[in-house]
Amino acid sequence: MFDKKKLLLKKAYEKAKKELNRVNSSNDSVLNYLVLELEEKFDSVKDVRTFVRYHKRLIKENKDYEIDEITLDQLSWYVGYDNFWEFCENAVIEKDKGETKIELKIDQDEDSLSERLSKIIINITNQPIFNVPQLAKNGMGIGAVILTLAFGLAYNRGELGEDKYMYWNGEEYIGTSDANANPNFEIVAMDKNILDHFKKITRPDTLTAENAVGKAWYSKYNNKVEFFTMDGKNPENGKELKKVSEHMVNFYAGIK
Repeated sequence: MFDKKKLLLKKAYEKAKKELNRVNSSNDSVLNYLVLELEEKFDSVKDVRTFVRYHKRLIKENKDYEIDEITLDQLSWYVGYDNFWEFCENAVIEKDKGETKIELKIDQDEDSLSERLSKIIINITNQPIFNVPQLAKNGMGIGAVILTLAFGLAYNRGELGEDKYMYWNGEEYIGTSDANANPNFEIVAMDKNILDHFKKITRPDTLTAENAVGKAWYSKYNNKVEFFTMDGKNPENGKELKKVSEHMVNFYAGIK
């Protein structure tokens, strides 16, 4: 149950951070946003201080901590499930590398290493599906199974080949090893710094003078203003970005 609670809180935190989309957002601001989202749906939820304790104990300290069933159901709704039971039955750990996705699905009763391995299914998009029990039936010992899983994870992390290109999908750059990966996008040479840090701020209403001035950039083209997380050019029109000023925030961003 500890692993499921931790995974649920981590998924909820990551979703809130992505939706908040603030430059250098603190844990408290992300959790405060999460509480506001839950309040809007359920009216009554735990306060921010409680969620800070959840995050500190489960995520930072990697220790178990009691979360009531109502809150677990609310968090499960936030990440796309009807309740915590459905989350436990269907939750997967997803990792993306270019156009390849690896999914790890682990059931609730994880009592031993062999049992956990027998319940892990790795689905690699556009690749064969590796089912651990089937591999075992085909004569692969537990050591060989572990090596197969390690190979898949290494492939996902790019240890077996680095992406040499990237393309802009409208919100961020996506890495790819194929120079002709998508005819609908311009493929450019890989820049790891831009790949990791250059993103469009899709929620400009969250910008304030405190979190944006000197920390975010913008482009204005055909009377359309767009905000980004670092300096450079607007990938959609090639215009040089400028540092956000307090006037820009007050006039074009922030809560209207």
